[in-house]
Amino acid sequence: MTIQHEKAMSQLIPVVLSGGSGSRLWPLSRSMRPKQFLGVTEDATLFQLTLQRLQGITAVAMRPIVVANNDHRFLVGEQCREAGVEPLSIVLEPVARNTAPAIAVAAMAALSHGGDPVLLVLPSDHTFANVAAFHHAVRVGLEAADAGALVTFGIVPTHPETGYGYVKASQALNTHAAVPVQQFVEKPDLATAQAYLADGSYTWNSGMFMFKASVFLHELGQANPAMLQACQAAWDQSKKDLEFVRLDKDAFASSPSDSVDYAVMEKTRQAVVVPLDAGWNDVGAWSAVWQVLPQDAQGNATRGDVMLEGANNSYVHADSRLVALIGVDDLVVVETSDAVLVTHKDRAQDVKKVVDRLKALKRSEVDLHREVYRPWGSYDSVDSGARFQVKRITVKPGAKLSLQMHHHRAEHWVVVSGTASVRLGDEVKLVTENESVYIPVGVTHSLENPGKVMLHLIEVQSGSYLGEDDIVRFEDLYGRA
Repeated sequence: MTIQHEKAMSQLIPVVLSGGSGSRLWPLSRSMRPKQFLGVTEDATLFQLTLQRLQGITAVAMRPIVVANNDHRFLVGEQCREAGVEPLSIVLEPVARNTAPAIAVAAMAALSHGGDPVLLVLPSDHTFANVAAFHHAVRVGLEAADAGALVTFGIVPTHPETGYGYVKASQALNTHAAVPVQQFVEKPDLATAQAYLADGSYTWNSGMFMFKASVFLHELGQANPAMLQACQAAWDQSKKDLEFVRLDKDAFASSPSDSVDYAVMEKTRQAVVVPLDAGWNDVGAWSAVWQVLPQDAQGNATRGDVMLEGANNSYVHADSRLVALIGVDDLVVVETSDAVLVTHKDRAQDVKKVVDRLKALKRSEVDLHREVYRPWGSYDSVDSGARFQVKRITVKPGAKLSLQMHHHRAEHWVVVSGTASVRLGDEVKLVTENESVYIPVGVTHSLENPGKVMLHLIEVQSGSYLGEDDIVRFEDLYGRA
């Protein structure tokens, strides 16, 4: 089924917000590869599942606008290609300014393509057990948004939750109609949440919205003109870079930082709510991941190489080795190549406290995995010591590392499989399987995979300083020079 009377309604453009950090899913989620770009619940990433969920809402495939952190631009591009989705635009935020400015620049991007489309604003890290129910709610919301309303999707609560904000409807909820919002309310205590559940007119605030681009910008201008002005300047001064739109940094940074709820939805008189009962989960903590995954007879959910003996109601994620649990209940255990998390499920929200401590200590585990993804491929730091480091490097077919040099380290590359085209000073040569090349300190060099298969090589670095910031780039296909 597709939207009825589709031709008479405005064009629908999804806006996927992908700038979150996902710190409560550490150690799997890191700032340079947060949860939305990970296969948390299945092989496809949460971001890709969001793109897939859009299929079938309308008869015509919709091209989304993606708003992303600048550091994640290549992740977005690659995962869109893997999902077979060509975005209408990928807008890069130079600094984080919360959801209201992100939606504002997305609205401007949408209007630049002509017409006055309806925007379907979606976080990139939610899951739905019932996609058909999600599609139905979008169709209900489209009619209201096309008539000038600002639609919020309220999740029909299943229990008295204290971790979400709520939306109170002014009349009885109706899954076939949008009803006026009476008020948005903050996260309640348990007794208040129980009263909300019994009342029946409250829904959880999902962070999903729908409105015409022009209507949102008008309401933003009425409620927060400084934000609208800064976002308009950032958009007007933006630049196209490859497949990305780079907002002007100074203008965007001057915008107030606020959520769309506070900046617009709580102030407008045009807010309506569409109830959504679709098995929604915001995957906000490891306990939520446990809830959405299939469980065995003892209530355990696992991913990876896991062995359980007398364990109950636990979640175990094994990334790189065997993990065994014996005689324990209600635990979360997450293993990666460089960190292990063990917590009681009831304390899963406190993972953020550990992340905050790691940030304060400037530990690399808060930002990067041992394997780091780049637009050309990836590298895995397999060993290191005083004055040396060993990396396993993979380079995609046709991809090329920047032309660069180092002041403090020499490098030795050994090709394991595939073929490398190596530029060393003014010389270019092919290096094939079981061959190697040495790059002295201070020599300009680059590496390219000219073949049709993945290039695998081992890099041995040696020198007085081996940090990633000892790179001087002269040429780069990906705009980093």
